[in-house]
Amino acid sequence: MDLNDSTSLAELMSRYVSTETGFGVPKDGWRICLAHEFKEKRKPFQARDVSLPNMIEHISLGVRYLRWWYGKTQVEKKAPFIDMFGALPLRQIYGAPLGGIGGGSITRGWRGDFCRWQLNPGMYHYKSVIANQFTVCLRRGGQTIYQQVLSMERPPTLQGWNWGYCGEYAFYHALYPRAWTVYHLPGQNVTLTCRQVSPVIPHDYKDSSLPVAVFVWDIENKNDYALDVSIMFTMVNGTGHKDDKSGGHWNEPFHLEKDGESVSGVLLHHQTPVNPYTLCIAAREKSGQENSHQTAFSPKGTCSALWSDLMTDGRLDSPKDSSPPTEKGEEVAAALAVSCLVPANSHNSVEFSLAWDMPKITFGSRERIYVRRYTRYYGTKGDAAPSLSHYALTHYSKWEESIDEWQRPILQDGSLPAWYKSALFNELYFVVDGGTVWVELPEDADISGGLRSEDGGLPAQPEVLKEYGRFAYLEGQEYRMYNTYDVHFYASFALIMLWPKLALSVQYDIAGSVVQHDPTERLNLMDGQCSPVKTRGVVPHDLGDPDDEPWVRANAYMIHDTADWKDLNLKFVLQVYRDYYLTQDEQYLKDMWPICQTVMEAELKFDKDGDGLIENSGYADQTYDGWKVTGPSAYCGGLWLASVCMMCKMARVLNCESVYQRYTDILERGRAAFDKLLWNGKYYNYDSSGRSLSNSVMSDQCAGQWFLRASGLGEDDYQAFPKEKICSALKSVFDLNVMSFAGGQMGAVNGMRPEGVPDRSSVQSDEVWVGVVYGLAATMIHEGMIEEGMHTAEGCYRAVWERMGMAFQTPEAYCEKGIYRSLAYMRPLSIWAMQLALNNRPNHNKTTDKDVGQG
Repeated sequence: MDLNDSTSLAELMSRYVSTETGFGVPKDGWRICLAHEFKEKRKPFQARDVSLPNMIEHISLGVRYLRWWYGKTQVEKKAPFIDMFGALPLRQIYGAPLGGIGGGSITRGWRGDFCRWQLNPGMYHYKSVIANQFTVCLRRGGQTIYQQVLSMERPPTLQGWNWGYCGEYAFYHALYPRAWTVYHLPGQNVTLTCRQVSPVIPHDYKDSSLPVAVFVWDIENKNDYALDVSIMFTMVNGTGHKDDKSGGHWNEPFHLEKDGESVSGVLLHHQTPVNPYTLCIAAREKSGQENSHQTAFSPKGTCSALWSDLMTDGRLDSPKDSSPPTEKGEEVAAALAVSCLVPANSHNSVEFSLAWDMPKITFGSRERIYVRRYTRYYGTKGDAAPSLSHYALTHYSKWEESIDEWQRPILQDGSLPAWYKSALFNELYFVVDGGTVWVELPEDADISGGLRSEDGGLPAQPEVLKEYGRFAYLEGQEYRMYNTYDVHFYASFALIMLWPKLALSVQYDIAGSVVQHDPTERLNLMDGQCSPVKTRGVVPHDLGDPDDEPWVRANAYMIHDTADWKDLNLKFVLQVYRDYYLTQDEQYLKDMWPICQTVMEAELKFDKDGDGLIENSGYADQTYDGWKVTGPSAYCGGLWLASVCMMCKMARVLNCESVYQRYTDILERGRAAFDKLLWNGKYYNYDSSGRSLSNSVMSDQCAGQWFLRASGLGEDDYQAFPKEKICSALKSVFDLNVMSFAGGQMGAVNGMRPEGVPDRSSVQSDEVWVGVVYGLAATMIHEGMIEEGMHTAEGCYRAVWERMGMAFQTPEAYCEKGIYRSLAYMRPLSIWAMQLALNNRPNHNKTTDKDVGQG
């Protein structure tokens, strides 16, 4: 199948029988009929999927992990940050998440279910709450003629409701941060379009933090008579978790008028001992419309009373009093309805919001309280839900104007294919739904790690953190570590291009941890040896587990002492200069410069023979931690040379001539050694050990060149690799890792043998890593291989979003057949590196500062 023929996209809509296109639904995005069933059913990676040789080689690791897993789950009664025995099964149901950045997230699936919850920071709950629905009621001449839950489900509860909507008459369309669901009502000549809007707006650090979303229902009446139409929104007080029945939860109606605008709805107070919160369903009050509510109903049994209440006159009873607190074992829900007249052959709209207010949070260890970013504007008392709802309902149109302004140049670029436009925006879901937390910097915080500016360290409270707060997101929903740095290296392009202050905030946190030292000995699961938790002078693997105490106890990844992760230090240096290049923040560069010198000095000890090129040992290429490396390698060696280039450039910018001369000498020697040891005439060998697999073709071998190009370097005095060799290496990767793998339709496999078969020497070498593929595609585009780059990335998008049913849960990895690993992963945010490369195409309009990172 030619990837460009959109056959797989057509398959997603093949069961749609209506001709209705909905109200204001854009052309570009991801579209699927609600009746679609994915033919491909994949399973998560399991121990049985490990080859026998690899299993034998890692049997001691398996025993150590089993002991650790037992202690964590059975003794400590906690969730392991990587659960090899509890991988998430694939549920092909997810849609665009709701809410802004860092205030928690709620996912509404493409069939309309509220099905993924992350209100407690970084901890996920996967439950479709069946009572959380929208229902439509049509009335003509004072009589109800149609009432339907807009869900295909036929649940065993709530059987007094009319379930079983025919999904063949509806489709879902996502262009994040918005999504549209179009429902044609069979036999009624009415079409409903639900538009979901979240305040995820580049360079906006206020509204983008708000935990709220808006649902705009556009109602098209194509009859020659008027209809009275009601939309009802029902919501359970909770998330489907066991604490919904813990007792003490209660609901209350509210009305808020401000600046001549009124909203009303129901507050659902969820009174858990830890991280209590309030959910809020609200609607805008408009002339000619009527809001009504039911403060409390039980989401059990038939619930026919609520159904009959709506059916009687299209309105709800609207009691004025609060509900009593629930008893233990009880659940409570609320309903809100908006009614309006839709004239014959005309259109009307109603607006709902969903907000949640959890202003103060604690992580698993409960050692300290943090306040979320949005509390800067709405306070920490837990009473902000009405104001949040009012603001959302009266400002969402301005959000949409900003979103349109941001997306329009890309959507209107005729040189870009439709699949890319969908991928670019929809992959951004992870910025919100990556277990993301965005909190204010505590007044007593000292991020310097104890080494202050005057001693070559950092300020205790850098201005960026004081003004924009602390930001953290998970490596993945299954790999529960905050700001995993080797993966953030790829994903960071989305932040630095769209919310650059958050990218800088992360860098300050990482920089402060470099100088920290934790001598506590702990067992390394990979090799069975003990080493310090954190070694001074090196970048940590991550900033902690949300089920513990991130920022305080970092480096949850219990595999190696951080001193062994040689590429992390290099990735820090590469990001420092790239971020400076894109933001021109001189203070940031000055603050980071001594830390860069510290980590590079730590790296230089691995240049054992003085040839200007660092050597690897064991599992030193951290990104491919199951793929053994001996001696200098293409990946780590390439990152090293790129880092040396950037040290030269930074030294020049900061007028540090002696440092410039030193690193220029290292660069000259290192380039010669890299070519001599790794270049084979067509590409760079995986490593220089001379083993039988040393000449494997690694898809990511040009990662150093990628960052140089993204930072405006890679030529003249700041060239690490000859252009002709980079282009030859990329061509080899395209011919072998892309086109010789899965018919060229699934992206680039990590490792390929020169004879055209995947390298199966490790668990990870024969996987496709989506985020790495997007980075590879960006590298190709930077080097003028635009067609090859787009084809490479397209294979991943088509596989994940159109064939495997992994929308809004893009995994870390998949194999050619049957297996995926780590759903909903950070790294695919690297697709924004492709956009940066495309912005820099010859003859392309030069990007403005705002396009590439000015905040």
